[in-house]
Amino acid sequence: MRNKTWGVIAAVVVLHVTLLFAGFVAPYDPAGQNRELPYAPPTRLHFHNGSGWHARPFVYRLTIGPDGYMEDKTIPFPVHLFPKGSAHKLLGLFDTTTHLFGVEPPATVALFGTDAFGRDEFSRVLYGGQISVAAGVVATLIALLAGGILGILAGYYGAWTDQSLMAGTELFLCLPWLYFLLGVRAFLPLHLSPTRTFFLLTCVIGLIGWARPARLVRGIVLSTRSRNYVLAANGFGASDLHVLRYHILPDVLGVLTTQATLLVPRYIAAEVTLSFFGLGVNEPMASWGNMLSSLQQYSVLVSYAWLLAPVGAVVVTSVTYALLADTVQSRLKFSST
Repeated sequence: MRNKTWGVIAAVVVLHVTLLFAGFVAPYDPAGQNRELPYAPPTRLHFHNGSGWHARPFVYRLTIGPDGYMEDKTIPFPVHLFPKGSAHKLLGLFDTTTHLFGVEPPATVALFGTDAFGRDEFSRVLYGGQISVAAGVVATLIALLAGGILGILAGYYGAWTDQSLMAGTELFLCLPWLYFLLGVRAFLPLHLSPTRTFFLLTCVIGLIGWARPARLVRGIVLSTRSRNYVLAANGFGASDLHVLRYHILPDVLGVLTTQATLLVPRYIAAEVTLSFFGLGVNEPMASWGNMLSSLQQYSVLVSYAWLLAPVGAVVVTSVTYALLADTVQSRLKFSST
């Protein structure tokens, strides 16, 4: 079990570190266009040519022939580590031009191919992951903060506070979540800067999703409030703040931690859905949702399978968080026994 736990933690760390250093890992600027290579297929890495095997992978320059793209095998271009390329900000703070890997022009290394404007799909998946995953994490924090506070108030104080808050919870739980989210976002301003759109989007998603965490927290507080050590603390004159901090919050935090691992992939999917329909982050800033919007054209969907790369990224992220949720839940059960 310990090996599984460390394996899941390592997967989560690798995922987030890769997205955090997207500018370094990505070989190209996500907005950089190469109109000579629209819809170019994924670049093939080679280790063998007419002169034998090579320890360093290399690529060939792509050219357009009568039958589509083909490799010009006259000159191999080795893949270099830490080459100079497009300028980017490391961790959003430090200006640098160093990338993890790359090749010398005129060759390109597009691991996931290119889109209609010749933009590198691999670089855009990494940069888009920063937006989509950040939206999921921030929306989860908003939902858990609102749901946790309201759930504690409802469970601890009861009476009319509990009745009014839980009535609102039931209303939000009965609403069709996806359609309600689309409707609320559609009524909000569409022409905003990418930063404002991001925060507006995450706030909408998070504030809509507070009901389920609030209901779970309320149940935990009701159960904890009736335990003997809480009744004894109240009997000795402990303040509400003392009881909440030392007796109720520790139980609530375990539930909120598990909920966080479940809600993040759900809210990532919400951001992807909104951006897919043009209600989220817009071009030229990449997100997994607006990257998939080109697939609304059937001809693009059936002809360029590599443009489904953001779907694979969403699946990998969701599976990683599902494993993390299972691990957290197992550890909480183990610690409570």
